[in-house]
Amino acid sequence: MEKSKTQRKKQIITKMHSVLKIQNKNKEEEKSTPEKTPLVGQRRYSFRRLFQPARSTSAPPSVALQMAAEAAGNSAAPLRSVFLGVDVGTGSARAGLFDANGKLLGFGSCAIQIWKEFDCIEQSSTDIWHAVCSAVKSACSHANVDGKEVAGIGFAATCSLVAVDSDGSPVTVSWSGDSRRNVIVWMDHRAVKQAERINASNSPVLQYCGGSLSPEMEPPKLLWVKENLKESWSMAFRWMDLSDWLSYRSLCTTVCKWTYLGHAHLDQLNQENSRGMEACGWDDDFWEEIGLGRSVAFPGHPLGSGLKPDAAQELGLEAGTPVGTSLIDAHAGGVGVLESVPASDVGCEADENEAICRRMVLVCGTSTCHMAVSQSKLFIPGVWGPFWSAMVPQYWLTEGGQSATGALLDHIIENHVASPQLANCAASEGTTVYALLNKVLESMMQELNPLFVSALTKDLHVLPDFHGNRSPIADPNVKGMVSGLTLDTDEKQLALLYLATIQSIAYGTRHIIEQCNANGHKIDTLLACGGLAKNPLYIQEHADITGYPVILPRENESVLLGAAILGSVAAKKYPSLNEAMKALNASGQVIHPSKDPSVKKYHDAKYKIFRDLYEKQISYRSIMAEALA
Repeated sequence: MEKSKTQRKKQIITKMHSVLKIQNKNKEEEKSTPEKTPLVGQRRYSFRRLFQPARSTSAPPSVALQMAAEAAGNSAAPLRSVFLGVDVGTGSARAGLFDANGKLLGFGSCAIQIWKEFDCIEQSSTDIWHAVCSAVKSACSHANVDGKEVAGIGFAATCSLVAVDSDGSPVTVSWSGDSRRNVIVWMDHRAVKQAERINASNSPVLQYCGGSLSPEMEPPKLLWVKENLKESWSMAFRWMDLSDWLSYRSLCTTVCKWTYLGHAHLDQLNQENSRGMEACGWDDDFWEEIGLGRSVAFPGHPLGSGLKPDAAQELGLEAGTPVGTSLIDAHAGGVGVLESVPASDVGCEADENEAICRRMVLVCGTSTCHMAVSQSKLFIPGVWGPFWSAMVPQYWLTEGGQSATGALLDHIIENHVASPQLANCAASEGTTVYALLNKVLESMMQELNPLFVSALTKDLHVLPDFHGNRSPIADPNVKGMVSGLTLDTDEKQLALLYLATIQSIAYGTRHIIEQCNANGHKIDTLLACGGLAKNPLYIQEHADITGYPVILPRENESVLLGAAILGSVAAKKYPSLNEAMKALNASGQVIHPSKDPSVKKYHDAKYKIFRDLYEKQISYRSIMAEALA
């Protein structure tokens, strides 16, 4: 009986397909020139055109199709709604596919090339794009996802600066003249002097950057190119943040690294008006004063008509797939984790609006970014912001940061005599150097029997500003310091230096939080994501040193999830970015600070030394400046 029903269904569908083929053939004969679409440049076989009624007395094809569908039932499974997030970090391009519950389905990554010469750090946008394509295809393959299933795409990237000419071809930003090197990487510090000159202008714009521009921001870098690479300056037609180059232009990147004043358009909050807000946010006097001349849309706003055919082909996706306005990678991490709190912590809407302002997101990678939002405008000396709607719509963003954290730990480990042997052991055991160092510390605990593991570093103190201080001192000229070195070169000494460096990074986070809370914030909960968040020692030290619980999200790839959320909003699967965050964020483990009062007493003492190291360096700097005057 069931078999005969199935056969009947197939017969009906076959007949309907025959009718449609005949009607389509007639249409093709009537119109010899195929209609083009601006998206795919091929014959347009849209349902509206394909199923247009023919001149006959038979039922319209749409009705016939409906009859066939009813007869066939639900034999064809609908396509899944899968969201793609792409993140370009300092060392690699990564892609992640997420389902409608925010669960990671597949992941792919591909290394990208980087050139480092003194303070100049450069990349190639061409190389980055090839890496993105490779990562996306790898993620789709691992997740067994067809390109047609991707409902929306979001891009995130470092706030690196891309230069292209009128044809979109790379324009060199390098002393070498190599045209491939058209990206000034975010951590590039070539424009320190330009930043100092801009800060001397005392423009009112600077109050929205913590009182001063960092050389990591875009205006000083632009001014450096104008003054040092005049041919490149004349050739460049577009200067874009890397995330904007990957998708289009986003409100977030111009607000945070270009001095765009996002709050200037408070009367234009809806998406329909986001295209017309550009003129409100630029301070023309500021750009004219610093000697530079200057499209904006909200995060997740759908761009154009979706993915272009050539890009779609290179990515292995469908042309026309919605693309959301991009975000800086750290802000995408905030979008991917800020609502990742246990269900017990979620209250009424009024409580939620207050609770979200008590959280700080730590995106822990090569550097660490510290993001907190507020309902009112808070100016924090030495901390970037406030930026209106830069991360979460209708909230002010405060952004602190440490320019080198993961990069600092790598530097400390890789430049130690014991590093090669430790790396070989890690490779043979199929683990990481970090995991081995954690084991060394555990064995030292049993051997030396201190009160707690942190006490192992009582004689070793580190100032982690090896690449300057971004927040809250905002001094790019600060140098790193280590007090307590000996002639020991074994793995135990490296483990102690590793632990002391982790602690110094956590003391820097405590300093940022204290500065924020002293100026209006009420932060009492941390949410951490990124590569360093996978290290249990790193997270526990942050909980103990700050005194606040640290929530880890269910999906550690929060930057990719945040980018995917942008794609979900562009695909109109959710009415707003806020709703998408609530639907796709989910909490994981919660790490609480130690309840042992001796742990707090110990870290309070080391924190005092940490703060004093900077003051000592400033005094040393003054002594030497006077000697050389």
